[in-house]
This record gives sequence, C-alpha cells and structure tokens, in this order.
Amino acid sequence: MIHEPSESTDSLACAHVWPDDERAETARRSLGVPVDDLGLVRLALTHRSYLNEQGIEAPQAVHYSNERLEFLGDSILGMLTAEALYLRFPDLPEGSLTAYRTALVRTETLAGWARRFELDALLYLGRGESAEIGEIRDRILAGAFEAVIAAIFLDQGLETTREFLGALLDEDAEAIISLGQETNYKGRLQELIQEQKRVTPSYRTVSIEGPAHERIFTVEVVSAGETIGVGTGSSKRIAQQMAAQRALIALTAEGDDDERPL
Repeated sequence: MIHEPSESTDSLACAHVWPDDERAETARRSLGVPVDDLGLVRLALTHRSYLNEQGIEAPQAVHYSNERLEFLGDSILGMLTAEALYLRFPDLPEGSLTAYRTALVRTETLAGWARRFELDALLYLGRGESAEIGEIRDRILAGAFEAVIAAIFLDQGLETTREFLGALLDEDAEAIISLGQETNYKGRLQELIQEQKRVTPSYRTVSIEGPAHERIFTVEVVSAGETIGVGTGSSKRIAQQMAAQRALIALTAEGDDDERPL
C-alpha cells in the first residue's frame, strides 16, 4: 500500500516504491552538497516512467515522481541564472541577457551538467525511456537536474543553491554562451521568441534566383506577423539559419552595435 508522502518526505523513504539501494547517497556524494533529506534526492531521481512500471498511476504518481520538483527547480534555475548574468555583465541590454540565459538553461546544457554528476546512472527510469543508442534522453536528464536544484533549495536553502549553481556557471558560462552563438541559430531564436512572446517563428522563402546548379535562396523569418530577419544561402536550410542569426542580432541589439564580451 502506498502512503501519502509528508512535506518532510519521511514517508517517501519508507514507501515501497524504490529498491533498497544507495543511489540517493551516491548522488549526494557526487553533487558535493550535504543534503540532509535523502528522500528529496531520491524523489529528484525518479521519473514517472519508473512509477508506471511499478503499477503506480495518478494521482499517487504525482507525489512519487520528480515532476513537481522539476517545476520548482526550473524557476529557481532561471532566477539564479538571470541574477548571475545581471551581475556578471553590467553593460549588456535585456535582449542580450535573455539570449545568454536561454543558452545556459537550455536542455542540452542541463543534461550535460546532469551527466557530469553521473545522474544518468542513478535515475529511477522506465526501460522504454532511453535513446536508441542506450543513452538517456536529454529532456529527462535536464528535468532530473532541475529537480535536484529544487531538492538542494528545499533542504539547504537559497544561498547553498546559489553557490552550487554559481560554481557551474563560473566554469562553463563563457564556453556555453560562445557555442550557442555559433550553432543552431534557428533553435536559439525559437527558444528566445517562445520565452518572450509565447509564439513560434516561421520561415518563408521569398525568392529563388540563379541557374539550377547555383540557386540562391532568400528566406525571411516571421514572428507574430512581423518579419524579424532575412537571410540568403545556397539552400533553404542555410538561408533559414542566416535569417535566424540576423534576427537574433536585431533582437539583442538596442540602438547600437556594442561589442559582445564573449
């Protein structure tokens, strides 16, 4: 029988949901944070697919998966990352800070941090929730990392959480932001537009010129009915990336072309 968990998660530690193993303790050592409540750590490591395989359905699964912690951790992560960027780059406009934050809290970044702490080997996960090559999907790892952030916050408070995340940002921020500037402009633009306006940008080809073997495509990217960038290239894909890059430049520039610090 499953008992309702208390706020202290004491009943989580006693419930017959998880095997008697050392994953939570191993995760605590790997994270290097003295989290007192191992029930919170165990909860942060538990994906809903694991509960489904145990025959635990909603509403019980709400209390025993990491989804609520993920929700909380997402907000904490966004706030602390915004704070760090605000203090680190005092001369950057809001648009640039938003683009930097987007690069730092994107799924790939969080999944990379989760792997650094070897959380991929510690998750309670259903057998079907892994990639074809056997690696856990980035989205699941990112969610687990957000849940861990929430667990640290609930157990140790905001300052310890700030120190934990700050160490990662100090080590990785410039490299992550620089990489984000160089790759997948379409993906970065979509994340930025969705965060700011809750819409998805679209692309339309406005012209195709030149002979068949030397086509030049012109593409514009549109957001909320407004053209925000135009690009050209030898294929639609290249032209779309160029349009997205120019849109990002326009969105993050405010009045002049200040040199970026990275």
